[in-house]
Amino acid sequence: MNPTSNEGGTPDIDARPYESTYTQGPIIRRGNQVPDSTTSGRLLSKTKDTDWLHMDPWRVLRIQAEFVDGFGALAEVGPAVACFGSARTKPDDAMYVHACNVGKRIAERGLAIITGGGPGIMEAANRGAATAGGTSIGLGIELPFEESLNEWVNLGMTFRYFFVRKTMFVKYSQGAIFFPGGFGTLDEMFELLTLIQTQKVEYTPVVLFGSDYWSGLIDWFKKSLETAGNISAADHELYRITDSEDEAVELACSGIVTAR
Repeated sequence: MNPTSNEGGTPDIDARPYESTYTQGPIIRRGNQVPDSTTSGRLLSKTKDTDWLHMDPWRVLRIQAEFVDGFGALAEVGPAVACFGSARTKPDDAMYVHACNVGKRIAERGLAIITGGGPGIMEAANRGAATAGGTSIGLGIELPFEESLNEWVNLGMTFRYFFVRKTMFVKYSQGAIFFPGGFGTLDEMFELLTLIQTQKVEYTPVVLFGSDYWSGLIDWFKKSLETAGNISAADHELYRITDSEDEAVELACSGIVTAR
């Protein structure tokens, strides 16, 4: 939408120059500056020409810069718990309320909350932490359908590359709570469980909040994965399921010995 004026040249104060904002790393784009593809999409595109020979070295530098910026922003935040969940969860949903309460309780322990910085569950956890006066961190990602970090983030960064962002989640959180979510939530959950299972990282408490939501997946773990020998019975010890806010906070914080 373009700016409009009333007859006689008086500006229309209710008009908005652009319908949406596109966040591209530290860059904000609007209107005709919004790209038609994402940075990750261009990196992973299957092209037959050899232009990539000249472009990828520059991408490496950009990736390196994202790591440097992320490490610099998060190195001194102290102990933190990561909260994951759907961006589609509405404020009147019970899970939104639970996530908000969990974020508040974790912040009251003097710990930081780290989320993906978006709406829904992420917003709820950030909101709880912010209202408790805690450190409310949002690690956003360049996506065509998400605009910017939610308003409850007081320390935030938007990444171009998923794998850099995932590194920040794993490196700077000592516990993780997974609320109901979709593919993105599952992606983060399986990534973390795999790293713990293969001992690529130290043990990190993983909490699945909402037994009704997660029980079908856990049944599949047991009936399909374990029965086929693709995971062991001991692998079920890598996560805990709960419907209690208190228990979720206790479990997620159980590996943190420096909490105030």
